[in-house]
Amino acid sequence: MTAVPVAAQERGTTLIGDYIVAVVNQELVTAGEVQLRLARVLENASRGGNARPPGDQVRQQVLDTLIDERVQVTHARDSGQRLDDAELDRAVANVAVQNQITMAQLRERLRAEGIDFTRFRSNVRDQMLTERIREREVLARIRISDAELDAFLEKRNAASRGADQFNIAQILVAVPEDADAPAVAQRRARADAALRRVRDGEAFDAVAREISEDGNRAQGGLIGLRTAERLPDLFVDAVRGMQPGEVSATPLRSGAGFHILKLVERRDGSALRVQQAHARHILLRPSPQLSQEAAARRLALFKRDIINGTKSFEQLARDNSEDGSAAQGGDLGWSSPGSMVPEFEEAMNALAPGGISDPVASRFGVHLIQLIERREIALEPKQVREQARNSLREQKFEEAYLEWMRELRARAYVELREPPLEGSTARAP
Repeated sequence: MTAVPVAAQERGTTLIGDYIVAVVNQELVTAGEVQLRLARVLENASRGGNARPPGDQVRQQVLDTLIDERVQVTHARDSGQRLDDAELDRAVANVAVQNQITMAQLRERLRAEGIDFTRFRSNVRDQMLTERIREREVLARIRISDAELDAFLEKRNAASRGADQFNIAQILVAVPEDADAPAVAQRRARADAALRRVRDGEAFDAVAREISEDGNRAQGGLIGLRTAERLPDLFVDAVRGMQPGEVSATPLRSGAGFHILKLVERRDGSALRVQQAHARHILLRPSPQLSQEAAARRLALFKRDIINGTKSFEQLARDNSEDGSAAQGGDLGWSSPGSMVPEFEEAMNALAPGGISDPVASRFGVHLIQLIERREIALEPKQVREQARNSLREQKFEEAYLEWMRELRARAYVELREPPLEGSTARAP
């Protein structure tokens, strides 16, 4: 039963010859649990082609992880937070869906593996409460001062200074290098005539297609959006004082000839423009440990069904996603950079509109992501600060989590027990 969350499988499972290795608050950690988790870690390392770590070292790491889980579970229970029964029922039902079996078959499999269904359901509740309390309390301890925020924004603004962008269209009347004075005057008259036509109301792009002698003629003279450093100083100096839609007062002379310029668009390099993404996802919440693979396999099947057209992303999200967006077909709305966890954002940014990611693991679980569309917007000052705050918060999350975990562990009652002597009848209850 590969898709049952690891903690839910291991807790409450007693093996032959099992014994208690640790007491954590009111919870027990048994040698059987350690052995099951250790086997999964080593199997995963082998499958990933990683070198097998020393046995004693990895066993201690597994034991520490199980103790940390018990500390978090007991803290979540004591916090007073409650989980709605309907939501828990949905999470348990999703375990059956992940395994492609009915609830009756799930109960039978649990019974066959010696796992009590009531205890299994309670363990799933503990996992969900733990995830929620962890996210709430860790985020609550992250403090970002105005000074930090200002320094972050100043650093980002400093990197963007000089990055003003201009979208310019031009009409070029070329002048040969060896042209004599009469030839130059004749070319200037042609440029003046073109400028009068534009000022008299003819469309700039139409005149450019007819008159201009540069490579952008077919595009109505449009050069495209470029930073100031990628444009001739002559052009930048000419358009810097213009408003979008304005045309230069006179033709400008350069070594190439006479230029009539139109400022189509200007973007201030100091103003933050961001590319937002509109995405939806399906989230499965396995154990924080190694049951991610089962959730990923299930999501891979969802992706295949969506691509084959047998099922829609929205319906699969409504039926399976363990996220508040499920009722909306997984729709997450528009998001700015830094508002999603890094793993999610990296996978989403790699997609073309309409594309679907492979399963992606994050601290929330495993996601299947579809990018709907992208857009670029200029953020208001308040939005700029909030976006920066989100980025800083994400940078600080791991450190805050480790500090939170150290404090919980320090307050917890943890008793480590030695293995029983050979021939002892000591057993886990």
